Amino acid sequence: MRRPFPVLALAAVLGLAASPALACLWDYDTLQMERRQFPDALELITGRFLRHGEAFYRWRIEDRTARLAKTPEDLALHDDLAVAYDKVGESRKAIEIMLAKAKLRAGLYETEANLGTFYIHAGDYEQGLVHIGRAIQINPEAHFGREIYQKLLVEYVLTKREDGELVLPMRRTEGRNRGHEGFADFVLERRKVMEKEPVEGEDPWAIEMAAALKGVLGMMRFGHHDSPVLLEALGDLLLAGKGEGGKRLACRAYLKAALETQGGVRAAYRARATASLDMQTVHGGTTETLTVQQVEQTLREELEAAEAWYAQVLADEQRWIERGENPETKFDEKYYGVAPPDEPAAPAEPSAGGSKTLIIVGLVVLVLLNLSVFLMRRRR
Repeated sequence: MRRPFPVLALAAVLGLAASPALACLWDYDTLQMERRQFPDALELITGRFLRHGEAFYRWRIEDRTARLAKTPEDLALHDDLAVAYDKVGESRKAIEIMLAKAKLRAGLYETEANLGTFYIHAGDYEQGLVHIGRAIQINPEAHFGREIYQKLLVEYVLTKREDGELVLPMRRTEGRNRGHEGFADFVLERRKVMEKEPVEGEDPWAIEMAAALKGVLGMMRFGHHDSPVLLEALGDLLLAGKGEGGKRLACRAYLKAALETQGGVRAAYRARATASLDMQTVHGGTTETLTVQQVEQTLREELEAAEAWYAQVLADEQRWIERGENPETKFDEKYYGVAPPDEPAAPAEPSAGGSKTLIIVGLVVLVLLNLSVFLMRRRR
């Protein structure tokens, strides 16, 4: 006598497709898709990318100062020394070094680009714009056109000052261009994107937003990645793309900006983070809304992992310096050419069903066992 295939086992197999426990997989995949669409964004938001610490730049200041005493005409050493001072927060000293370099040889792109950045870091936006403009004139394609968007961002910042002081968040009204946000609106208007005709099927809107995003990510990598201004601009651009991609990353950018500020500004950034999750669900096939608290919990874990990883980089640099070794050479040997280790499987935004994963695995095993017994009996 043939026994029917176990009904409960079949129901368990079919029920897996709609199980809320699969929310974790969907959340992880969604974030991974956003990361492929916007490479480096999460790493720059969390600080999990290769960069030097203050001890390294203090060492470089001593090293370059000594080397310049022997070869004062070496222009590259001036750049190294100035950037090192800027990295430890002494932007005015960095400006002095660049101005001295300009007297040795004027009209260099590197000098103008560095001066523009140093003046901006020192809070002198107008003077920074002058030098960024000169750098663009000398080489508009340098750094993939990053200075173009640096200039636009500074111009945007200048429109957001009140009584000479920048007020955060910069975006305080709804975007006008099909719901797009703040800095993205500003870029689209200044670059006259709406007046451009598509070329060979390419969308001028998408091309411009991708270029602006690349520019802001470059500013974060080589400037201050934890700047609320850059984080807000990044969030704006991530939301400006057509389609749903980038909302989780934008939420993280605004939440990180909130962590870097206080009081009403922090609350406003958190509100922006909440708004960026509009129409986002915990996982596909359900209507369970993804909350800012869930993303916040995940971001906290990502920040902790990034901090632990970066602490190792700082420890390496400190050890090399204490041993009298060249930290530049040692850093190159250990880190350059090798990407930071993969993050542990990124914790997914929490979901109500995530804790049932083990139960589902058990059900799958039981289904397979039942199927095996059924087939054996059928052969007999």
